[in-house]
Amino acid sequence: MASPSQQLPPGWVTEWDPDSQKYLFTEPSTGRSQWEFPTDALIDHAPSASPPLPATHHGKRRQYAAGQTQAYYGTADGLADQYGTLGVQQQQQPAATGQLFTPGLAAEGGFAGQQHVPYYAPPQEPQYINAPGFGQEPAYHPPNAPIHHLTDQFGQMGMGPKPLHLTTTNLLTSPPDPRELMRPPPEIRLPPNACITSSPYANADPSYQRCTVNAIPTTSSLLNKSKVPLGLVITPYRTVKEGEQPVPVVTDTVIARCRRCRTYINPYVQFIDNGNRRVCWRCCMCSMSNEVPQLFDWDQTRNQPGDRWARDELNHSVVEFVAPTEYMVRPPQPAVYVILIDVSHTAVQSGMVATATRTILENLDRIPNDDERTKVAIIAYDTSLYFFSMPPGTTESTMLVVSDVDDVFLPKPTDLLVNLTEARQSLESLLGRVNDMFQDNHTVGSAMGPALQAGFKLMAPIGGKIIVLSSSLPNIGAGALKNREDLKILGTSKESGLLQAASPFYKTFAIECSRAQVSVDMFLFSAAYQDVASLACLPHYTSGQTYFYPAFNAARSEDAIKFAHEFGEVLAMPIMLEAVMRVRASKGLRMASFHGNFFVRSTDLLAMPAVPTDQSYAIEIQIEDTLTQPFVVLQTAVLHTTCHGERRIRVITLALPTTSSLSEVFASADQVAIATLLANKAVERSLTHKLEDARDATHQRLVDILSSYKSSMTSAGAGANAQLAISENLKMLPVLVLGLLKNVGIRQSAQIPPDLRAYAQALLTSLPSQTLMPYIHPMFYSLHNMPPEAGTVGEQGVILPTPLPLTSERLERHGLYLIEDGQTIFLWVGRDAVPRLVMDVFNLPNYEALRGSKTTLPVLDNEFSQRVNAIVQKTREMRRGVYYPHLYVVKEDGEPPLRLWALSCLIQDRADVLPSYQQFIGQLKDKVNGANNY
Repeated sequence: MASPSQQLPPGWVTEWDPDSQKYLFTEPSTGRSQWEFPTDALIDHAPSASPPLPATHHGKRRQYAAGQTQAYYGTADGLADQYGTLGVQQQQQPAATGQLFTPGLAAEGGFAGQQHVPYYAPPQEPQYINAPGFGQEPAYHPPNAPIHHLTDQFGQMGMGPKPLHLTTTNLLTSPPDPRELMRPPPEIRLPPNACITSSPYANADPSYQRCTVNAIPTTSSLLNKSKVPLGLVITPYRTVKEGEQPVPVVTDTVIARCRRCRTYINPYVQFIDNGNRRVCWRCCMCSMSNEVPQLFDWDQTRNQPGDRWARDELNHSVVEFVAPTEYMVRPPQPAVYVILIDVSHTAVQSGMVATATRTILENLDRIPNDDERTKVAIIAYDTSLYFFSMPPGTTESTMLVVSDVDDVFLPKPTDLLVNLTEARQSLESLLGRVNDMFQDNHTVGSAMGPALQAGFKLMAPIGGKIIVLSSSLPNIGAGALKNREDLKILGTSKESGLLQAASPFYKTFAIECSRAQVSVDMFLFSAAYQDVASLACLPHYTSGQTYFYPAFNAARSEDAIKFAHEFGEVLAMPIMLEAVMRVRASKGLRMASFHGNFFVRSTDLLAMPAVPTDQSYAIEIQIEDTLTQPFVVLQTAVLHTTCHGERRIRVITLALPTTSSLSEVFASADQVAIATLLANKAVERSLTHKLEDARDATHQRLVDILSSYKSSMTSAGAGANAQLAISENLKMLPVLVLGLLKNVGIRQSAQIPPDLRAYAQALLTSLPSQTLMPYIHPMFYSLHNMPPEAGTVGEQGVILPTPLPLTSERLERHGLYLIEDGQTIFLWVGRDAVPRLVMDVFNLPNYEALRGSKTTLPVLDNEFSQRVNAIVQKTREMRRGVYYPHLYVVKEDGEPPLRLWALSCLIQDRADVLPSYQQFIGQLKDKVNGANNY
């Protein structure tokens, strides 16, 4: 075989590796080595710059009288003077006078220009003609590409990784652009040779695991100086959508772990030859040398030598191992579902019972049951408990009533918890008759606590999931609650007491469930006070989830469809059973505190009986010792049983560089991860202290970050400054914090019912970042003048319009707008909307015939209706999670409560005592200047 060295680029050499039976290519000047032929060295990399944006020109808007059809075609009123240039590719350039930044310059274009597209009229090409929707991240063009190219060259010369470029912006002249939230976090720039593979999947995708900073400060003093919180946001079981990389599974049960710190082998270890012909690998966390398992280089499937470098755990940051028997304390459990159905008068009359039983019946084939071991039980309850015996192989079922709820017992030892496959016929028969059995039930009352105890007795030997459907406040037996809603204390310092559990039963019972590997999901439907704060304790400590349907009425098809969709998705969800999670980190880092739905079993072991998909957790990290390594590794490991009966370990590895530069800490900060961590901390503080304390602490953290940036990164230093500076990658953080302060879970108000506030807090602490961001920073689209491709299908699905700033100044009296926060969708219709618009979208003759309410949008035989419906459908489907948002039509002069609810999503406006974005920025500027002057 001829040596390939004759064709090598200058500076490269090659040598034959007898172990792998292939050539190894090395560049001695940099120490870089690789298995692939170095073709990239032959390419002359030219600096790349962002493509220029097409210019847009603003004409003076014509004014039309109310009702004139021409208004339908009118251009949107631009706010360029107030908002400046909002194009995300126009970066602030450093001033030549030595200042680190220059006030943002208003230029032509921006959001206003993009809205000058009339409906049905040939549009001027917008700047973001193919802008993907939320969750479809556009290509990111870093600023100052020539400078980055220069640092690239230095990096190739062996002078270390290129530092992140810090660009400063002035918040007073750079209004928030919602498209910034679609961008990926700052780039992770690891030192050369940190990773043993060139795989693009070697570092964790942000949707699985992301850190608040992508360059870890080497000392705690440097972190404290920046004031940026250090934390990790983890979504270990996020759903894998079509076209995404599935999680690879290592099936040979060969699991290499560090003998000292128990880290799993990953792409950031080093392989070393210790001289006695045994290859070892050095742990990337504690530097311990470990022997490579002999089977690591053997292909058991083909029974021949294998390629170590092709193993998934060395090429992927997210990987699952099939666990051998030493990872089991018992055989893998089957999936078990015990469904508790409230059959009191309220529940039956609302249609909940009929909708629930029909949904279960329709989703029996979707319940995970590949191994045919899944078990199911149905227990109904009002003031008594109703068990159902379902003998296998028959279509008959027998109801057994237990009226003694003070001492709960199982009326029969068998046939209450049945195999789904074997008892399928009797289960189907029962589900078809439950609603009829209780159709005339006039019993008022709820023995939910005893029903929970009964379900626990049924499944405690195995574990699994209890799903509770409740339409009223539990008031009988264990866990009985009283109506403690007191309007006089809403908005006062005592309100936080309403957000804590009223009875110790729920936390105590939740801990018992956690020990027995039982998880609880709550579906709550009451039109009256239901004490969501107390009931949400059960999902919180057992890794479940709470779903809330206030004033549910199945006679409204929208209510029935929403519940049936979400309940069906929960039943079909591939849950992970009897799970424990631990996060390990490099020496010098420690996991300090944990936020999310789980129970902390020991100092750092999180018990999660049944992990749902798309649930997020936040962990705060402390720097205990000076970090001397060039990079650190954070590794999450979740030991679990799949719902198909296989014991597995999911490992997620994230490697981040270390830095002693404060500017690099700021340049690497991830504003989405910071906002997620702040939301979790705010909810916890509102429960341990007061709501006001939670708001103050969140606001103060933002002030501290801005003050630190001003004093350390700008020429103003400690003096007063007319500007409010922050790094470009953090410029959305103030509006995210404002959105959090205005969220129902935290907001200062005396009109928010405790149940709604408690449910909002449950969402704030469990939603993944992709879904949490619109919940605190809603999306706002103009539909009446959207570009012609919006609402049509592109390469990445339905194309969404360009999002607008969240201010009512963008609302036009003749317009149609969509506002959504991931939980609710509003269609705002201006009072001067012309009849043609109303007819095309709602199939009604004019605006006066339109009624503002919860609705289902008709699909009509016209292009505009189909595009609007496509956008609504895309909004419901594009994010991870089971949620199916309601759609409300809101008339500009319609019912005040509905109008105010929709307008509360426009968080840049002033509302009650809450400031507008401009006022908020002004307050921040005053505090930042004041903080540096006393």
